[in-house]
Amino acid sequence: MSQVLKIKDLHQTFEQGTVNENRVLRGINLELVAGDFVTIIGSNGAGKSTLLNSIAGTLPIKQGQIILNGNDITKLPVTRRAEKISRVFQDPKMGTAVRLTVEENLALAMKRGQKRGFRAGVKKKDRDFFKSQLAQLNLNLENRLGTEIGLLSGGQRQAITLLMATLRRPDLILLDEHTAALDPKTSITVMQLTEKLINEQNLTAFMVTHNMEDAIRYGNRLIMLHQGRVALDLTEKEKKSLTVAKLMEMFQKQVGTEVKDDAMLLA
Repeated sequence: MSQVLKIKDLHQTFEQGTVNENRVLRGINLELVAGDFVTIIGSNGAGKSTLLNSIAGTLPIKQGQIILNGNDITKLPVTRRAEKISRVFQDPKMGTAVRLTVEENLALAMKRGQKRGFRAGVKKKDRDFFKSQLAQLNLNLENRLGTEIGLLSGGQRQAITLLMATLRRPDLILLDEHTAALDPKTSITVMQLTEKLINEQNLTAFMVTHNMEDAIRYGNRLIMLHQGRVALDLTEKEKKSLTVAKLMEMFQKQVGTEVKDDAMLLA
C-alpha cells in the first residue's frame, strides 16, 4: 500500500530554555499507509494532542519533518493543510458554526481548503446530496437541513461534524477524543458511525482516545505514547487477542512503570 503520512524525528518542546522547559515529543517516527486507522492512547502529558496539533499545523515545528503523500508539509500553515487534512474535536461546538443551518454548515465543509465566497443560498443539487449523505447516519437529520445546528444535541452535531470532515475525501482525518464529551450510548453511536465512514471511504485516520476498550476494538493499529515517545505500536494481528489487562501488562514491561489500573495509565 502507498505511504500517506511519514513523521520523521518530531520533537516539540514548550518554554524552551526556561526553568519550565517541557519536552513533550521526543523524536517521534511513524509511518501510515493508505487505509490505516490508528488509535492513540497514553496518559495526560504523553504527547497525544501535541502530536495531532503538529500534524494539523496548529503547532509550529522546529525539529522534525512531516510528509503527506510525498509532500513536505512541515512548514505549511493550517489553512494550507486544511484541503488535505480534516479534524474532529472533542467539543462538538468546535466543528460547526452554531448560528448557521445544517445545510449551510455542510456547504461550508464542501469548500474546505478552497476560497469561500458569499453566494446566497444552497443549490438544489447540493441539498439533494446533503440529504442523501445525512440519511446514511440514521438520525433523521436529512429532514432538518434548515435547522440551526446549535439547536441539535451534542451527538447529532458530532455526527454531522464527522460527515463534514469526510464530504470532500481528506488524505488524513484526525479524531481528537471526539467522543469524550458524549454520554456512553451516544458515544457508541458516534464510534460506529466513525468506523463506517472510515471503512467505506478507505480513509487514513489517527484517533486519540482515553477509552482503552475503544482503542482495542477499533482500527487496525494501536499506538501508546509515554513521555513523548512511542511505547507500543501494535498491529491488527496483535490487537485481535488484546485485552485491557494485557495491554496494561505490555505497557508495564515496555516502560518499566508499575500500572495498578487503566485509570492510572490514562489519567
